[in-house]
Amino acid sequence: MIQITPLQPFGCSITSVDLRSASDQEALTIRNATATHGFAVIRDQHDLGDTSFASFLQQLGPSMFTKGETAVAGHPSLNLVTNVGRDRPPRSVWHTDTSYVPQPPAFTALRVIHAPESGGETLIADQLAAYDELSEDLKARFKESTVLHGATGVDDDASCHHPLFRRHSETDRTAIFLSTPQRCTAISGVPAQEAEQIIKDLYAFGTQDQFVHRHAWKAGDVLIWDNRRTLHRGDHSAVIGDRVLHRGMVRGEAPLPV
Repeated sequence: MIQITPLQPFGCSITSVDLRSASDQEALTIRNATATHGFAVIRDQHDLGDTSFASFLQQLGPSMFTKGETAVAGHPSLNLVTNVGRDRPPRSVWHTDTSYVPQPPAFTALRVIHAPESGGETLIADQLAAYDELSEDLKARFKESTVLHGATGVDDDASCHHPLFRRHSETDRTAIFLSTPQRCTAISGVPAQEAEQIIKDLYAFGTQDQFVHRHAWKAGDVLIWDNRRTLHRGDHSAVIGDRVLHRGMVRGEAPLPV
């Protein structure tokens, strides 16, 4: 039977499941746990290959792929995340994945191929807890506001308006829904300069240490997070050794207002 253990300050660890042969009911349990806790670390998947990984993600929902990423050979729904062969460490800032499309991914999953000797953690920030800590005045002021999410040079300079405060379709709770400020360029009804500052302030507020979990990679790990209530980034500041991950995403719904 699947074992689900809550983590601090949020998230959960899942054991006693083999993703190579997960039943639909087990996949649903993992999906629900990820939505409820924000992310799930699934341990001891040492024999999981890309075919089984991609098949498991399809049990969670339709796959999607970010244009411009490097696909894993033979697995077009997965992409490569690696520091191998680079002259300098990868750059990673707090963000949510592919938020500039009408239906951003509900879930992102990473399967470890090579865990570094040390460093290279994946950080996840809980935007649901951050929303809960906002003042009631701020919540009321921006209850119906939308933010323009955009990306230049990706998918024909795609852009899309989404609620600043997003209601989760599965838990009915509310989270701040932003990505890196470079990809959040306007708030409806707010002058440009003021909107820029508000976005920066909310982004900084939501990535404070009190809202952050640091996942240190171990062999056999699969990490799944819910993009509808989290931001994430890789910490590449002190990596020793190869860090190689394969990533897959599960399509979500159009973001819901409060």
